[in-house]
Amino acid sequence: MAEETAQEMAPVIELDGLEVRFGDRVILKGLKASLTGRSIGLLGPNGAGKSTLLNALLGFHQPSAGTARILGRDIRREPRAVRSLIGYMPENDSYIAAMSGVRFVRLMAELAGLPKSEALERAHEAFFYVGLGEVRYRALGTYSLGMKQAAKLAQAIAHGPKLLFLDEPTNGLDPPARLRMIQLIQEIRDRGDLHLIVSSHLLRDVEECCDEVLILKDGAIAAFCNLEEERRANRRFLEMETRGELNGNFVDAIRGLGCETAPGAQGRLKVVLPEGLEVRRLYEIAAAQDVQIRRLNHRRDSLEDIFLKAMEAADGRL
Repeated sequence: MAEETAQEMAPVIELDGLEVRFGDRVILKGLKASLTGRSIGLLGPNGAGKSTLLNALLGFHQPSAGTARILGRDIRREPRAVRSLIGYMPENDSYIAAMSGVRFVRLMAELAGLPKSEALERAHEAFFYVGLGEVRYRALGTYSLGMKQAAKLAQAIAHGPKLLFLDEPTNGLDPPARLRMIQLIQEIRDRGDLHLIVSSHLLRDVEECCDEVLILKDGAIAAFCNLEEERRANRRFLEMETRGELNGNFVDAIRGLGCETAPGAQGRLKVVLPEGLEVRRLYEIAAAQDVQIRRLNHRRDSLEDIFLKAMEAADGRL
């Protein structure tokens, strides 16, 4: 049990002063972070460095300074070993249009190191897994956009990677196709046998699929947070509205329970609950004080709030 816990807490990706330059232009600026989540979101506006970071981790861009480690493997010293651990679903289409889907995925699995017979078996399995079993013999060029995205996911998982890079996985999809893709990503995450990096400009995708998020702006880390911890903290933060004027005795009484309080706009009251205190205690005190609680909401500090704060903080550092 202790060994399993240690493995879960071991960094999936360690960024150790990672810098990437294109000529005189610095694209990634000495990134330092330790990412341990099962599913990690990579967010940032266009040009923030998301794709450059993925390409550097894959070995397509050589670091000009620093390094990174993926599941303990150094991207500078062990590039082939690093690539063997990764499945990559690129943002742009990269396929042979006249080739059948299953043949293409088999080819990609062979390039990843699988023997031919095993690669073919895995290709069939991957196509059925992503819901394309009935069209696996059709030419990729005849696929719809949603089918092409699913085929890209199939080739990324066919060889059994330990880490999956998904670059804009729902890009351009209509609502039903997007929902299916999100469900597939969540299912892969919940299986627990690999880690995910989801790079997207869509906050909703990251919020639905990830437990950690790394936010980039202008090639630097603007924020890094654990979404699960944020969600747990949100459950302790309430906004309350009572009928009529706020009763001072009521406020004193809930402070006596260990709550922190602060007046909000339009007569509302902000309340932070201490650990172990149930919300029903507030209603009991309200009844005893003859106070009617009209509305009681958990604060939801959404990923959008976190993202906007990170952008503002990054602007302040420039």
